[in-house]
Amino acid sequence: MANHLTPEELSKELGIDRQEVIRVCMEEGVPIYQGKVDKYLFQMQLQAIGATPQHH
Repeated sequence: MANHLTPEELSKELGIDRQEVIRVCMEEGVPIYQGKVDKYLFQMQLQAIGATPQHH
């Protein structure tokens, strides 16, 4: 599975709104490189701010 996803793909996978993905990236400094977000970095940042959707 790809680790770099578009905000749309990431929002579908994590069950959160696309705009929320972009907001978190902007506010928390998660880079969006060539229109894609590193899924691992994004999830770790969500965890750090206490907003992780629980998918275990």
